[in-house]
Amino acid sequence: MTEKKKTICVYCSSSNGLPAKFYDFAEDFGINIAKNGYNMVYGGTIVGMMGVIANNALNYGAEVTGVIPEKIASYGLKNPKLANIIITKEMRERKAVMERLSDIFVALPGGFGTFEEIFEIMVAKQLGYHNKPVIFFNFDNFYDNMFKMFDKIYENNFAKESVKNLYYITDDIQDMYNYLKHYEPCEFVLKW
Repeated sequence: MTEKKKTICVYCSSSNGLPAKFYDFAEDFGINIAKNGYNMVYGGTIVGMMGVIANNALNYGAEVTGVIPEKIASYGLKNPKLANIIITKEMRERKAVMERLSDIFVALPGGFGTFEEIFEIMVAKQLGYHNKPVIFFNFDNFYDNMFKMFDKIYENNFAKESVKNLYYITDDIQDMYNYLKHYEPCEFVLKW
């Protein structure tokens, strides 16, 4: 019996106004999802890096599932190429469905929605609700200032240093897949 492909949940920008390098990266990222034998879950739209990644993953043979709230679908943003599309009532349900369907969570460059989604997943892992890989893909040093803020959080004891074990930071696609290949669920240290 063949092993079920793991599914990567991708959080990233839905903007069509980014510099071209972000879409070029998104194209490569989508191709690599398929070439490395993974499936994908994402926010279900046709726009921004989200749409580019999904379409390229699809074109190279990955199964891609989109999860989109009714309101966003009503704007005409639903990706018409998707065979697997789940329409939810609202955003909270969307995030819960994406979490349930995913084995891995990756944050690429994105706006406030991307930050909100990956932080919720990271906190859920911190509290022991899941033990799945959480990755910040730091393309173009996008997250550098955020990681400086993380350091300030650790330095001032707003979070224990052990939280660093809950996520992985990379800017290299093959490094990411190597990390996933050898991923070991971490031991939980109580937050309190």
